[in-house]
Amino acid sequence: MTTESKAAKSALPASPPLTERQEARRRRILHTSARLASRGGFDAVQMREVAESSGVALGTLYRYFPSKVHLLVATMQDQLQHMHETLRKRPPSEEDPGARVAQTLMRAFRALQREPHLADAMVRALTFADRSVSPEVDTVSRLTTAIILDAMGLDGPPTPEQLSAVRVIEHTWHSALITWLSGRASIAQVKIDIETVCRLIDVTAPGTAGPSR
Repeated sequence: MTTESKAAKSALPASPPLTERQEARRRRILHTSARLASRGGFDAVQMREVAESSGVALGTLYRYFPSKVHLLVATMQDQLQHMHETLRKRPPSEEDPGARVAQTLMRAFRALQREPHLADAMVRALTFADRSVSPEVDTVSRLTTAIILDAMGLDGPPTPEQLSAVRVIEHTWHSALITWLSGRASIAQVKIDIETVCRLIDVTAPGTAGPSR
């Protein structure tokens, strides 16, 4: 992001925080979205049914979430937040940072595996997201990055090389999820791919000799 775009972004008025009542309404909507998606995937999430099941007017729902894609990406954000809290309560047990990240991502993957229709709906929403959904997609990416960094257990801030490795791992995890959902990869293959890419964590650790040039 350029200095100008950062300045423009900071000049925008911050969204006012939700009241307790508004937050409760938003929670109901997200819960309904997840329930419908778990039942029948992307197509089962219809905005009118979400509004009726959540006890809100359709116009109110659209004020919170302008489209089904916005809603399902926000649902993924909510699911990742819950997942992050659970992982913090039960951190990975492996000794090496790369192995801890692999263990963490496989636990997250298995949580999604238990709800394949919901996982498919959320991933399809990410795939369909256009620029209007960029803030929500960015939040999903930041949450995934935070989960990986927590699992690494760093003593200080990550180096640029480590952040680059985290981005590659995040892309691989997302791609592995897509290939599994489409039936093109088994759980065993996903595990191998995740464990392989997570070795980048150890390769990019400070003090580790990089590849010769």
